[in-house]
Amino acid sequence: MIEIERLTKQFGDLRAVDGVSLTVPTGQFFVILGPNAAGKTTTIKVMAGLMKPTSGSVRICGFDGGTHPLEARRRLAYVPDFPFLYDKLTPAEFFRFNGKLFGMEDAAMEAEAGRLAKRFNLGEFLAKPIESLSHGTKQRVAIVSALMHSPEVVVLDEPMVGLDPQHARVLKDILREQADAGVTVFVSTHQLSVAEEMADRIGIMHQGRLVAVGSHAELQAANRDNRLESIFLSLTNDGA
Repeated sequence: MIEIERLTKQFGDLRAVDGVSLTVPTGQFFVILGPNAAGKTTTIKVMAGLMKPTSGSVRICGFDGGTHPLEARRRLAYVPDFPFLYDKLTPAEFFRFNGKLFGMEDAAMEAEAGRLAKRFNLGEFLAKPIESLSHGTKQRVAIVSALMHSPEVVVLDEPMVGLDPQHARVLKDILREQADAGVTVFVSTHQLSVAEEMADRIGIMHQGRLVAVGSHAELQAANRDNRLESIFLSLTNDGA
């Protein structure tokens, strides 16, 4: 579960996130949409413990990220829009590094990394230096390393960027399976089709505020429109 309460993040005179409150329950697939500079990535970075809020709070599975950061982080998987990887390691070494960070036993670490790597067709790349891999392959490595410790909450920022259609489909299938198994999934994307296809509930951010939240059907009913694109544009166009 993710619980965000009156979250605000200020950068000088810029209020990037402005009083956002949101609960994403256990097992829900939640997609956040918004134009550039809407505050999505800043919100996610606070959720992941990479930024401190100016005010408000974020709780992951009941643990406040400000007062119990390690407990919150232990339950969360985070894939940023531009993942940082150790280029001199191989994917196999990077998986082992991440598994050790989360206290995984060797057998479980090898089994989960192997299972996920197989689904993402990473077998031929496991022994190659990460610096030699393509952007899309690095993205697959980052996703496997994030998911292998069986997190209770999965947070991904623009995860489809760099993935070809085949591996985008694999990721969608895995995230749906995770949500169906009780994992809370939170995805930020510019791809409206991902929200339409995958989301149990959708949030739309604009100028740091959460301007709409609901299922696709609820958003349609509230805005008298059956196209998510039209709903999105009507809520995020200044002066609309």
